Amino acid sequence: MKENIKFEQIYYNNYNKVVRICMGYVKGNEPLAQDLAQEVFVKVWEGLERFKGESKISTWIYRITVNTCLLELRKKKYTSNKNIEDQAEIYEVDSHAQKESQLNQLHRCIQHLSVDKKALIVLEMEDIPQKEISVILGLSHEVVRTRIHRIKNELKTCILNGTL
Repeated sequence: MKENIKFEQIYYNNYNKVVRICMGYVKGNEPLAQDLAQEVFVKVWEGLERFKGESKISTWIYRITVNTCLLELRKKKYTSNKNIEDQAEIYEVDSHAQKESQLNQLHRCIQHLSVDKKALIVLEMEDIPQKEISVILGLSHEVVRTRIHRIKNELKTCILNGTL
């Protein structure tokens, strides 16, 4: 019973962030992101007893999330290069719609990044500390800092010019 309560708390504390991370990998496909999140939490449930506590539990969960999403990308080959025009949205005057459109443009640009770059920027967008990202991805903190800076510049170029 105590383990069920612990898992429920872990689930509720991390579910929304896991779904958002998954959304970054699957081009904003919310139903697929939710399916992947459920798969992540099945893996968390199955592995909870083996969690050693050498890192924060959220770090461990985000690592499982990244690995699950990368596996899905390999299976479905979401990394194919599609034209941005194929995914273009109609811009409305409404500021809410304009912000949503800018967010969609950002997600389209993110989809054109390599899988490694996508993993970094999606975690960064979730406000996960860069030191924690370095643990999740197995990179040094300095490498993470440098790559994120470069990726942000690439995304700015993509958003301003419509290309990477």
